[in-house]
Amino acid sequence: MQLETQKLYYTPEEYLEIEEKAEYKSEYRDGEIVPMTGGTTNHNKIAGNFYAYLKFGLKGKNYDVYIGDVRLWIPRYRQHTYPDVMVIEGQPIYTGTSTTTVMNPMFIAEVLSKSTKNYDQGDKFLYYRSIPEFKEYILIDQYQYHVMQYVKTAESQWSFTEFEHESAILSLQTVDFQIELRDLYEQVNFTENNED
Repeated sequence: MQLETQKLYYTPEEYLEIEEKAEYKSEYRDGEIVPMTGGTTNHNKIAGNFYAYLKFGLKGKNYDVYIGDVRLWIPRYRQHTYPDVMVIEGQPIYTGTSTTTVMNPMFIAEVLSKSTKNYDQGDKFLYYRSIPEFKEYILIDQYQYHVMQYVKTAESQWSFTEFEHESAILSLQTVDFQIELRDLYEQVNFTENNED
């Protein structure tokens, strides 16, 4: 006998209501609520390092830098997600009356995990590209020195650059900022990466 499982679909409004009361974060993918996996300590260190250096590097300039707790709404694909690091130029554009969900990042960085790397490099990047202000995407491997940089060069055109050595310098193209990979990976122990 085959068991039938009922798949529930939610409106974005229902998702937000559930998310406000939830004990853990979930993403919204066009009607489906997907619980987020817990992050490793290395994931947290890398995202924290990038946020801290970027926040300090852009001090006094017209940018807001956000880390993992700020939600992003992508209307074209009906997606709510929590990027690891986002930069917004000028004022954030919010959805609704709350200040928990933004819509206009120009820059996003994601720290890759075994369970999310294909999604982050594939569908999620497709969704992000539908944001008019979005111009740069950084993907950071947490298991080795490896960073991928995508920069929008023209409508529907992106350039790709890879960095694979601790002394390599990642220079962002959308803001005046650069960081050496050894600083980005500060205190990361690659031998501890058996989680995820």
